[in-house]
Amino acid sequence: MLTRSAHTDTFARDKLPAPETWPDFMLDGFDYPDRLNAGVELTDAMVSRGFGDHTALIGNGRRRTYKELADWTNRLANALVDDLGLKPGNRVLIRSANNPAMVACWLAATKAGAVVVNSMPMLRAAELTKYVEKAQITHALCDTRLMDELTACAKDIDILQKVVGFDGTSNHDAELDRLALEKTVQFDAVETAADDVALIGFTSGSTGNPKATMHFHRDLLIIADGYAREVLKVTPDDTFVGSPPLAFTFGLGGLAIFPLRFGATATLLENAAPPNMVEIIETYRATVCFTAPTAYRAMLQAMEEGADLSSLRAAVSAGETLPAPVYEAWQAKTGKPMLDGIGATEMLHIFLTNRFEDHRPACTGKPVKGYEAKVIGPDGAELPRGEVGRLAMRGPTGCRYLGGEKQNEYVQDGWNISGDAFLQDQDGYFHFAARNDDMIISSGYNIAGPEVEAALLAHDAVSECAVIGVPDEERGAIVQAHVVLTENTNPDGATTKALQDHVKSVIAPYKYPRSVIFTDALPKTETGKIQRFRLRDA
Repeated sequence: MLTRSAHTDTFARDKLPAPETWPDFMLDGFDYPDRLNAGVELTDAMVSRGFGDHTALIGNGRRRTYKELADWTNRLANALVDDLGLKPGNRVLIRSANNPAMVACWLAATKAGAVVVNSMPMLRAAELTKYVEKAQITHALCDTRLMDELTACAKDIDILQKVVGFDGTSNHDAELDRLALEKTVQFDAVETAADDVALIGFTSGSTGNPKATMHFHRDLLIIADGYAREVLKVTPDDTFVGSPPLAFTFGLGGLAIFPLRFGATATLLENAAPPNMVEIIETYRATVCFTAPTAYRAMLQAMEEGADLSSLRAAVSAGETLPAPVYEAWQAKTGKPMLDGIGATEMLHIFLTNRFEDHRPACTGKPVKGYEAKVIGPDGAELPRGEVGRLAMRGPTGCRYLGGEKQNEYVQDGWNISGDAFLQDQDGYFHFAARNDDMIISSGYNIAGPEVEAALLAHDAVSECAVIGVPDEERGAIVQAHVVLTENTNPDGATTKALQDHVKSVIAPYKYPRSVIFTDALPKTETGKIQRFRLRDA
């Protein structure tokens, strides 16, 4: 039963899917008051707890303490309400790269009771228009360096009433900043309900029509009080770094919510290429890193060349399956485990993970505190241990699609069905097999692309690779490997045969790639996730 909403614009609550289509929510151990504002909890409440002088955010050449962050977000919130007419429940789009100014805008809008939609800099006007129309967005806050596409979007759409620029460089030289500088540092935050929608996250789907997921104020704290507290064991002494955009829930959790919930520090990079992350880790002695396996491979190479990454105590890998060779190389080089985990925009963050004291190669571990998981067959029944099937999970967070779009596909019998193929071993550990659409059926055999990728990556000649299935008249499909070679390796027939023979020697021979294509680079998202669908489309 939902509590009384603080939203005067009721769009978000009206667009929640029908309650009978929700997954089972398991909230034991996650106790919050009925009135809860996540923006306040991550700023003013932290100052009240004595963290005012601690550094909260580092980015674009400056530091911002928790007191400065609380004051600035209050000024911004006053400007949003007084000058831009923001009402509780209005949807606010924020368009920016990862920087402290974006975090401040997100927190300010949340304090003012808005429902925030964070978006990536790479989106163009047509894509932004889909967001605006689907979420009925009324206000947009944009880094002035990225205004062109948003201006083009606003020109042809009446829903978007206010488009205002902010200074992503933190120099306060933009319209929103100038409005905020005239405001008081006091703001009476909207007393939102714990179950008021605070965030709409769009999935990074490959279909061109992303779905919108709805998350409550309590959900934003649950992922910190669950995964970040139980698994990462975050303390105020931690400094976070990472590559995922704040526009994705993985990045928002790992680079904003988690550090701010515990009085730690977040370092934010607009360009989080591995060399830049290496520099930040060395400069600020970062302790917790969130990025994809491809970046960790580059960081391993940087350490071979003399980089000092010894300050890192936690290396979190998600977004792509973690190949065993990368896990083992990291362990050998640093003496510390790499924490492989899996999450989903629908679940908000990671729900299955390895742990510091309990980790295995080529394994995604066990459920995070408060979550349950199982592997099911086509009929929804749980499969015996060791059999590959669909992953089903439930816990304190879960899927609520805006307007109920395809809700019945993702949620079945109270469980969230992620679209991932997994097996659970006899000891209860979960092992990723493939995305359901990454399973390759060749001559009647089920072949998991990531397993072939892991075998290839164990060869010294392979820098990166992606495996897909391609149609074949004789076998139905064959395994095709797209390979980026290491320097000074020739992309010739001899290398192809060497890679094929290597795969046959480490996994079942029928799984070897019958087609090998050498390439200079693989298509990737901003988070470093390989876009296999683009290889299939090509």
